This record gives sequence, structure tokens and C-alpha cells, in this order.
Amino acid sequence: MIKVSTRGQYALLIMTSLAEQDPEKYVPLKLLSHRHNLSVKYLEQILIQLSKAGMVVGLRGNNGGYKLKRRPEEYSAGEILRATEGPLSTHSEVNNSSFSDAGNVEFWKDFDHVMNDYVDKVTLEQLVQKNHDFAGYEYSI
Repeated sequence: MIKVSTRGQYALLIMTSLAEQDPEKYVPLKLLSHRHNLSVKYLEQILIQLSKAGMVVGLRGNNGGYKLKRRPEEYSAGEILRATEGPLSTHSEVNNSSFSDAGNVEFWKDFDHVMNDYVDKVTLEQLVQKNHDFAGYEYSI
């Protein structure tokens, strides 16, 4: 089955965090690290991948950090996940398995299509909005 690694999950988290910031300002790596309780090294590896994919731009120096290259509504969750995870597909697993029934193969191809269609429709802006709409958990004792 398809698993999105913590790297992919953190990529979405970091991109959402950058989308919530002033688009003109760079967010320091140490600040992102502190906010999300991630090591600077691990976070930097993720941001390098996102930078190579043309999603973020980094700047070194005192006023350095990272910011989005485009507006949040121009990114899809699928694009972000693929930048860190590679293709989102069960197809290679199906080809390497013992499925001999064409119906099973077609099912997994259809599943891949539905899953990719969904992650490609969800924008970074929508993820940010969902975070703002979430009021938090209520606890009562």
C-alpha cells in the first residue's frame, strides 16, 4: 500500500507554514526548526528538495531563510508530496506482486488515478485555510 513518509508529511507542514507568512519575507531555518520541533539538518534536507523542485527559494545571511516561490493557490498537495516522495503510485507494487487477475491490476490503476486526482486538487491555500478553521481540541474535566 502507499505510505507517505514523515519527509512528505513534514514537507506539507513546512510549505503550509511558509504559506502563512508574509510572502515578501524569508523565514529563518532556525525559526522553522523551532516551530515544528525538527532538527535543522533534517529540515534543511527537505527544503533543499523543495528548492530543487522550484517550490521555495532560499537566501543565506542575516536576513536569510526560505519563502515560497509562488502564491499558495498555485501549489497542489500532490506536487509537494511528489517532490519529496517521488511518484504516488501502487502500480510498481502491483507489477512486482503475484497478482495475475487483470481485474486486480485495473483496480489498482483506478485507485492510483483517484488518489492522484485528489492530491492534485487540494491546494496549499486550502490546507492553510483548514488550519485557520481548526479551533483546536476542547478538553473538559
